[in-house]
Amino acid sequence: MYDVIIIGKGPAGISASLYTVRSNLKTLIIGKNDSALRKAEKIENYYGFAEVIRGEDLLKNGENQALRLGAEIINNEVIAVEKNDFFEVVTPDGRYTSKALILATGQPVKKVKMENLEKFEGNGVSYCTTCDGYFYNNLKVGVLGFNDYVIHEAIELQSYTKDITIFTNGKELALSDKYIDDLKQFEVNKKEIEKLEGSEYLQKIFFKDGTSEDLDGLFVAYDSPSSLDFARKLGIMVDGNSILVDKDQQTNLDGMFAAGDCTGGFKQISISVGQGALAGKRAIEYIRSQKIKQ
Repeated sequence: MYDVIIIGKGPAGISASLYTVRSNLKTLIIGKNDSALRKAEKIENYYGFAEVIRGEDLLKNGENQALRLGAEIINNEVIAVEKNDFFEVVTPDGRYTSKALILATGQPVKKVKMENLEKFEGNGVSYCTTCDGYFYNNLKVGVLGFNDYVIHEAIELQSYTKDITIFTNGKELALSDKYIDDLKQFEVNKKEIEKLEGSEYLQKIFFKDGTSEDLDGLFVAYDSPSSLDFARKLGIMVDGNSILVDKDQQTNLDGMFAAGDCTGGFKQISISVGQGALAGKRAIEYIRSQKIKQ
């Protein structure tokens, strides 16, 4: 029996654990090594680091900090969450019980099948315009996608460059009325993409019709799917792919909290860390209130 189980070991989950474990709550963190932050080669907008730090290193530092303070960490996938008297978290290798649960799963990016896409992640391919747009000042960039999300990301990139092309990868654009007029600001290429090429960094995008274009960066905005099925099964209120929480990061299910990208909003490390701290603090208060009732 754990006091708190945290699903997700990115900035939000680890931040929450620092508060729960320091309050002498038995804390278990379960997560996979699939955080989008691992693909970030340069982070320079997070407080306290005079030098640029890699996402991989920042995540490792966080895990080591949690372990040092006494948290347990399991590298595994959560396949179900059940709620009876307590929370039951199910993985392929076991079942874990807790009094409170914090969801910090992020919003997984839908993988696009494209040759060399993963090769250039962090070296020309990015999943966050706010994080990486700065590195493409006045350069030629593309945004990969076909729905409202791609227009939103393209608009954000206009703060850094005006040379922006939307690549739909063979799909027709599916935009709401809100973004129809905004589309006029951008070049649109509907050709199906074959591969990305370059030396150390992305330099060119090739299409299946044999043509190609020079390109300095490609931002992937190819939908925002999220693995929230178990949350919905528990009756947790969601809005699209985001879990709804109150000002203290509590969901509508008593004892269940959420923090970080899985709650939507501004996807930044600092926001996730702050929300994780709130969720951890509120989980502590919840467990202490349950002891008083007993």
